[in-house]
Amino acid sequence: MSQAPMSPDVTSDDKLWAMLGYVIPLIAIVVLFMEDKKNRPYVKFNAVQSLVATVVLSILTTITFGCGGILFLVMLWWAYQAYQGQDVKIPMISDFIRNQGWA
Repeated sequence: MSQAPMSPDVTSDDKLWAMLGYVIPLIAIVVLFMEDKKNRPYVKFNAVQSLVATVVLSILTTITFGCGGILFLVMLWWAYQAYQGQDVKIPMISDFIRNQGWA
């Protein structure tokens, strides 16, 4: 999970929406329906990435009978990084999203 420096066009509002998408996945869904937010690359990428990560972590939690629940703390770390304006890179998920053209 390496972080790249923040792009100069990322606003504090973008960082807040990106962070909230990791903490509350429902907000990530809402962001994708808001025209002004989904047109912001930083917000859109983090919204899509948080949804994919939530699905993957939910599957891992189910498979491991709840032992994967600690991975929720990882989501909080990603939320913190997004709020700092860093480029959150989740192994395999970030590249998958970019290759699919989702963000």
